Amino acid sequence: MSTEQTINDQIAANPILIYMKGNPDAPQCGFSSQASQLLMACGKKFAFVDILANPEIRATLPSVSNWPTFPQLFVNGELVGGCDIIVEMYENGELQSLIDSVEVE
Repeated sequence: MSTEQTINDQIAANPILIYMKGNPDAPQCGFSSQASQLLMACGKKFAFVDILANPEIRATLPSVSNWPTFPQLFVNGELVGGCDIIVEMYENGELQSLIDSVEVE
């Protein structure tokens, strides 16, 4: 399976997915830390992929998503954006509304 296909499968299989540096309990950059903390504050389970442990995904994801930086948040298969967008959406209530609308198992 190609790395691109792996990424597409991950996005399709997880209603809320963040590609980040590290993991939510031990983020490896400030932006990933902030984004994952805000996601956790929304109160729903989410999946994550540590791009530092997956260099092929780190190298390929920007061309798949057309987004150059990390973290990258996907909700229901759509790219939401990176840290700045996540923070802005959290502050104005949009992130909570978006997360609340997602069915997670």
